[in-house]
Amino acid sequence: MTDLKGKHVAVVGGGWAGCAAAWAATQAGASVSLIEAGRVLGWRARRMLVGEQVLDNGQHILIGAYTQTLALLAQLGVDEAQAFLRIPMQLKRMNGDGLQADAALRQFPRLCMAQAVLKAQGWTVADKLSLARVALRWELARFACGPEQTALQVCKGMTARVLQSLIEPLCVSALNIPAERASGAVFLRVLRDALFAQAGGSDFLLPRQDLSALLPERIARHLHAVHLGARVVQLNQTTRGWKLTEGDQQVHADAVVDAVVLATPPIEAARLVNHVNAGWSATVHGLRHEAIATVYAQAPAGFALPSALIALDSDSQNPAQFVFDRAHLGGAPGVLAFVVSASVGDMLSLSTALLAQGRRALGVPLSLIKTVVEKRATFACTPGLVRPPAAIAPGLVAAGDFVDGPYPATLEGAVRSGLAAVELLKVG
Repeated sequence: MTDLKGKHVAVVGGGWAGCAAAWAATQAGASVSLIEAGRVLGWRARRMLVGEQVLDNGQHILIGAYTQTLALLAQLGVDEAQAFLRIPMQLKRMNGDGLQADAALRQFPRLCMAQAVLKAQGWTVADKLSLARVALRWELARFACGPEQTALQVCKGMTARVLQSLIEPLCVSALNIPAERASGAVFLRVLRDALFAQAGGSDFLLPRQDLSALLPERIARHLHAVHLGARVVQLNQTTRGWKLTEGDQQVHADAVVDAVVLATPPIEAARLVNHVNAGWSATVHGLRHEAIATVYAQAPAGFALPSALIALDSDSQNPAQFVFDRAHLGGAPGVLAFVVSASVGDMLSLSTALLAQGRRALGVPLSLIKTVVEKRATFACTPGLVRPPAAIAPGLVAAGDFVDGPYPATLEGAVRSGLAAVELLKVG
């Protein structure tokens, strides 16, 4: 299929990957129908209503290195200054310890990182030199390593303080897995892009708008049709294209489309195409998954964090790695979002432990608003991991952050996969 003009493309799944694919297919001239099983677009990055408050199903953060996501938002007419709070990279605790980049140096990424390390509070000279030596080793190796190395192994030589206050927070936020189990190759790719490769790459971009409104719903307005609450239960190839079925009823009036972008959760994608490509489904079933939790809590009246984001010391008794102050992002005063990556237990014990951690770290009592757990939020990005390719069969491709690509399970990974899936359709 060399040209999508005049073609009917179905995108199954309305997350960020599916929406990016729908936009790309529309721009290529296709008539696109987006089919989403839920009632709100966005999947793992979507809006939810908690009482009178509009919150997200997880507190997400973008970085300046997310070039394709930011480029897509610009194409959609998003005003970055209105949509995001952009701040220099900061991994500081409540007591001021940690790193913070200088906005004046964002055009010079290596200098910006060097300055942040030199001025890091609570670090000794030995801490700073250990990071400098390892970073030089990364540079000389062109940010490459063996496929079986872990993120912890590629950081060998760093002091415990650097590992705890810099490497571990970056690793769990980017790969959602502890450094001792995370892929060193993927971690180095993220570090290169974020800290060393481009101006402003390490900047944090915190959404001021809910995640459904930010991208998915903007794209939906440009599509031929959007079907919410429609779950595709069967997918079959015919002589005229691909037939999608919802229960006993065909999703579309014409039933058959020229091509399909499958952007569902991985297990659902594997189920739908097992009869088409059993090997692809087997690769998907080989993935392991990690949970992410966001615990929204209410602080007393008048309390506010000194900045929108504070890093937290995390261990088995203190599950959260970061806390966000929603008031800095246009939310209600005193609403805090604690993010727990990589290790999530049952909701009751998690909420109890986190409220206790919050009281210790922030020095104020907290009350629970809502605990949101995505049990299969990301794939486990481990060394040597084999991810499924985007191509499944002629006219059938997959999109999702779990699909083979250079990035871990992030919004950037999702967007990149959606755009790449449509490129595959365009070339054949």
